[in-house]
Amino acid sequence: MMLILLILFIVIAVLYSKYYRQNGSPLNWIGRNEPESALDILKKRYAKGEIEKEEFEEKKKDIEQ
Repeated sequence: MMLILLILFIVIAVLYSKYYRQNGSPLNWIGRNEPESALDILKKRYAKGEIEKEEFEEKKKDIEQ
């Protein structure tokens, strides 16, 4: 019985560490399959400096229509 519990603990620890390294945080496990919205992507591009404010506002209006 003790051996089974030890093996189970090791398997859980390995799986936990695998997912933790892939996702950065266990909290990301919940919604990791949800696609990003167009507005979220646009906000990230603006925050990174890939697009200017004018282009951001223009595209935001298009998305919200």
